[in-house]
Amino acid sequence: MRPRPEPVQVVKQRRDAALDALVAHSPYVRFLGIRFDRRGDELTALLPYADHLIGNPALPAIHGGVTAAFLETTALVVLAWSLMWERMETGPPPEPPEPPRWPKTIDFTVDYLRTGLPRDAYARARVNRSGRRYASVHVEGWQDNRERLFAQATGHFLMPPPAGD
Repeated sequence: MRPRPEPVQVVKQRRDAALDALVAHSPYVRFLGIRFDRRGDELTALLPYADHLIGNPALPAIHGGVTAAFLETTALVVLAWSLMWERMETGPPPEPPEPPRWPKTIDFTVDYLRTGLPRDAYARARVNRSGRRYASVHVEGWQDNRERLFAQATGHFLMPPPAGD
């Protein structure tokens, strides 16, 4: 006899708690104010507008370093989330939650497509390849219109050894 499935609310709470714990371990995420919206296994990053993110007050425009950090952070969180997903879905998370084992950036290339305006920005990352040692991730960032990207990036990452190694 198959075990009875968990109630959907329990599953959602477990997933949200795992995402909150993952993001809570990054002071830089808190400094920039990045938040993540989770729908199933898909994450959308949100960079809420704040005056301290402006690099050129004459335009005004979001600082290029903030844009790059936002895209790289999105890539890292989505990659770490994809590593957690299978483990998380097979049972309850360990108590207390373990700090994440973050991938290490090998290289990260950003294409600045247009000015980052003084408003909220969004990003989604797609893991193109993730193996035992290496991962490749593509990230797209937009503001008002998903079809009009203001930046995109490709990153390559060294994967952390599996837990227990």
